[in-house]
Amino acid sequence: MAETATLTQDTVLEALKDVYDPEIPVNVVDLGLVYDCSVDDGDVFVKMTLTFAGCGMGPYIAQQAEWRIAEMDGVEDVEVEMVYEPPWSPDMITEDGKSQLGLD
Repeated sequence: MAETATLTQDTVLEALKDVYDPEIPVNVVDLGLVYDCSVDDGDVFVKMTLTFAGCGMGPYIAQQAEWRIAEMDGVEDVEVEMVYEPPWSPDMITEDGKSQLGLD
């Protein structure tokens, strides 16, 4: 019997590192777009934002995040909520993200 990874906030965030804003070559976690992530017995809730509120890629990015989480072992339900408060700023980019963008 295969060992399955435990579904946790950390494993969800790690999976979300596979989701990119198509206009920026950095994943949504390292861009600082994920504001909140919670896991409750197979139900995953993610609160995220966009680099700017009018970004036309918002529905695409939310769908990619939802699909990536849904394919994880143990996930029953996924909700990705887009929020615009507080507004995103470049200060939210992680050190890894800054180095990928050449900002370090």
